[in-house]
Amino acid sequence: MEGVCPSPSIFTKSLLNTIPTDKSFSMILIVDDRRENILPLKKILELHRFSVDTAESGEEALRKVLSTPYSVIILDVQMPDMDGFEVANAIAGFSKTRDTSIIFLSAVNTEKRFITRGYTAGGVDYLTKPFDPDILVLKVKTLQKLYEQQQELRATQESLRAEVAVRKQAQQALAAQVAQLQTLLASLPQIAFTTTASGQLEYVNEHWFRYATTATAFPETHPDDDPWHHWETALANGTELVREVRLKNRDTGTFQYHLLRVLPIRQAEAVTRWIGTFTDIHAQKQTAELLEQEVALRTHELRLKNGELERTNHELQQFTWVVSHDLKEPLRKIQLLNDTIKAIYLKDNPEAITYLDRSIRSSARMTNLINDLLAYAQLSVPEPFHPTDLNVVVDELLADYDDVITRKGATVSVGSLPVIDSIPTRIRQVLQNLLGNALKFARPGVPPHINISAERIATKAIDGQPTPDGPFCRLVVQDNGIGFDQKFADQIFIIFKRLHNQSSYEGTGIGLAIAKKNIDKHNGLISARSRAGEGASFIVVLPVSQPLPMSAGSST
Repeated sequence: MEGVCPSPSIFTKSLLNTIPTDKSFSMILIVDDRRENILPLKKILELHRFSVDTAESGEEALRKVLSTPYSVIILDVQMPDMDGFEVANAIAGFSKTRDTSIIFLSAVNTEKRFITRGYTAGGVDYLTKPFDPDILVLKVKTLQKLYEQQQELRATQESLRAEVAVRKQAQQALAAQVAQLQTLLASLPQIAFTTTASGQLEYVNEHWFRYATTATAFPETHPDDDPWHHWETALANGTELVREVRLKNRDTGTFQYHLLRVLPIRQAEAVTRWIGTFTDIHAQKQTAELLEQEVALRTHELRLKNGELERTNHELQQFTWVVSHDLKEPLRKIQLLNDTIKAIYLKDNPEAITYLDRSIRSSARMTNLINDLLAYAQLSVPEPFHPTDLNVVVDELLADYDDVITRKGATVSVGSLPVIDSIPTRIRQVLQNLLGNALKFARPGVPPHINISAERIATKAIDGQPTPDGPFCRLVVQDNGIGFDQKFADQIFIIFKRLHNQSSYEGTGIGLAIAKKNIDKHNGLISARSRAGEGASFIVVLPVSQPLPMSAGSST
């Protein structure tokens, strides 16, 4: 080794003011065959926060260089076995040390030829001993900074290369997608096109040229359509455009209806292009116009028929009223005269009284029949719905039937009934009929027991599932009377249909038909379940709230 480095104690006072306190540096390698030269130099660099490694021979230095990256190598020139120049030449052959700077130190080889050889061997500086530690530290700092900048530059270059590769792959993928898209658009039966993000045409298929002369301009549209104002709005907002337009056919010179649809294609939330189609809807449009004309004609005819039907219905109601009134008047006279004859002239003739009673009963049945027919005919008259408390309706009916209930020893159980929208007089007719039938069709010698209950259900169905806030109400009137065969359940709601002979049970056979028509008017359902000799259950399903009536000018 050529000479000895000055002791660090000599320079401590001058160097303390330049020691960095908060910056770390990459590894520095000191190569010298004498430890007494390595230690003071190592101490000086460590005082300046450098990370320092050492090697006491050229071979050891090469081994360390192969495994550890160094930013600066301080290399002694005069060493046994392998001098500094040979070590530098070997290090220059390593690709991982291309950014490493070498500083030669020498106390003996100070001639110009040695200095030249040092620079030729790859050194960036050549210092002779004794050297100024401050100068050495400044040089190391500069080379250290240069090394770090080179590393950052290489990292940036690698990142840029990776980004370029990614972008190249993305461009290739995009080009493949565009080619695939254009192939797909070329196979469509519609006019198809794509534009840039700014709306400039970039691709059109062959169908385009039936309506446009060039691939750079849109087809001519009807002056009244003006879809391009909406197209500009869609471009500005990045939203889909759907419009009906009329395009001028180049062959016929006529305008034909097309449906224009333009969709934005986005990448990373930004619109990159637009894809559009013109679909020929001319035939459908003509068909729709013809259909609208036909609908208008049929609507007009229907209105005329409805008016005629309303007049006929009104005339029928008037006829029914007049006929009922005219029929009831002679019947009243027949009944009155029969009663008079019976009381005055035939009181001593039992056989004549028997025949006369039969005539009086027939007149009474005829009167009931006329009343029921009149009530049935009046069901076609529209009436408003009102909130109706079914509890109040049933209480009033029980009061009306109080004599019958007492005479037959009947018991009537009534559960909690809801408030529903109804026509009060009509719903009263229904419940009156069901309650009257339950009392009338009792088994001989068995007091009637009638149960009236209600519950909310989820659907308009006889067997709908119960639910506390369901939109429908299921009302059940159950009795223990004579019942009937279930196979006749649908027939009992037909007008004049009777399951029992008239001599045993009085009635006209219209009551349940009136109930059925009333329930239909309430948009509800009515059904019956029974077995002969085991009573019957009549089930009524009604909406809790009725839909609002439509105004005269509304349409469905």
